[in-house]
Amino acid sequence: MVENERSGPVDWVTWTFSRVAMWAPAAVVAIIFYEVFMRYVLFKPTLWANEMSLWIGGAIYVTSGLYAMQQRSHIRIYIIYDIMPRWAQKLSDCISVALIWLFTIALFWGGYNEARDKLLRMETFGTAWDPPIPATVKVGILVIIAMVVMSWLIGFNVINRHNQVVDMIWRTLLALTEPVLRPIRNMLPAMGGLDLSPLILLLAIFFLQGMNFWLRAKIGA
Repeated sequence: MVENERSGPVDWVTWTFSRVAMWAPAAVVAIIFYEVFMRYVLFKPTLWANEMSLWIGGAIYVTSGLYAMQQRSHIRIYIIYDIMPRWAQKLSDCISVALIWLFTIALFWGGYNEARDKLLRMETFGTAWDPPIPATVKVGILVIIAMVVMSWLIGFNVINRHNQVVDMIWRTLLALTEPVLRPIRNMLPAMGGLDLSPLILLLAIFFLQGMNFWLRAKIGA
């Protein structure tokens, strides 16, 4: 396959992620072989191998998707969208927005109770450092996703910040996320208005979750 030419900072970031994704399956295979050896030869199964391989697999999925879009090798539904009459395009836009809202509501419906319970009891991780990661990470993920979805809706003029309730919620989300996202955003090159800081923060959270699980398993062993 002949790769498309990299024409900007977003393409370079995507290309870098793709190289990591190309080698990451080898790490998954190595982890699985290690687990098999420890479990069936030394009879000392690990607690972290399955979890770590799942996190790496999730990272491969995310980064490979970016690369597929950069190479124009994904399924482009815009081929169908472009040939639709204007009324059908408007209907498609409404359905897309409705599905975004449905996904967001389902996400909060499924994760709110767990995040609330972990936060109220300040659940810790159980390692020697014993950070309150379970108590804070779930809440942080929900807040970040809410901020991203709301920014999309504002960007597509689905909701308007002139509404006092919308503006209050948006300001609250910014106050909660900007202290963390701003340093990440400052380290990234200019990307023509595209903000990758929430994605990078979520990937970092997932990576730290996997590493802390591995650390707890090693300390417990």
